[in-house]
Amino acid sequence: MKPITNSTWAIGCMVIAAVVAGSCQMKKTTATQPPDAAHNSRNAVDWSGTYHGTLPCADCPGIDYTLTLKTDNSYLLKTQYLEKGDSVFRESGSFSWDESGSRITLDERNEKFQVGENRLFHLDRDGNRITGNLAAHYILTKLTDTVIGRYWKLIELDGTAVDAGTTQKEPYIRLNQENNRLEANGGCNGLGGTYELAEPNRIKFSQLIGTMMACENMEVENGLKRVLEMTDSYHLQNDTLQLFRARMAPLAKFVAVEK
Repeated sequence: MKPITNSTWAIGCMVIAAVVAGSCQMKKTTATQPPDAAHNSRNAVDWSGTYHGTLPCADCPGIDYTLTLKTDNSYLLKTQYLEKGDSVFRESGSFSWDESGSRITLDERNEKFQVGENRLFHLDRDGNRITGNLAAHYILTKLTDTVIGRYWKLIELDGTAVDAGTTQKEPYIRLNQENNRLEANGGCNGLGGTYELAEPNRIKFSQLIGTMMACENMEVENGLKRVLEMTDSYHLQNDTLQLFRARMAPLAKFVAVEK
């Protein structure tokens, strides 16, 4: 065995010191990372929007369930018990995230969901995923929301191009996420109301009201109001929106405009 010289001893001490320093530095770096640095549903998923599904029901075919989550941690919920009448129950409240940032609880209902990419998984009372044959029925799917919040300029009614020069104002519709409100103009009067979306590509306008000004050309406005009253579905492709009744020829066509 070779004797340990002073130089060998010094080199060994330097190596040990470097390892210890590196270990301390690693611990220090880890400790100073912000607590929310890890990716989770809350900070890495585009979770705000409207989700829809039909949840199982003990004494009916299902519960039509539409839940809208907003960025201010409030929610809107619409439920309808199928084959139990036409009543739609509406409520609003706030929701909270758990510490992991992956689950939410509707505070007023103590109802829990796991948040995924474009999906919400309805959880049991203990916050666990539901398994078994009915598991797929406890999933809400995010509705295609590119139709929401955009300014849709009316360009065609019943297959006929709309001449913007014949109206005093530009005819358009906008579906606002807040309270599912419809904002529109028929070319003369402002229009308002509500809308409901459901899969696949179903839409219904209701509670339509408007101002009562008289203009020279009311044909476009009257046509748009009639279309909104009749529409039951839509088709969206890129920046073009079409409204339909019973999947027949399009009643109206719109193009998205930055406003």
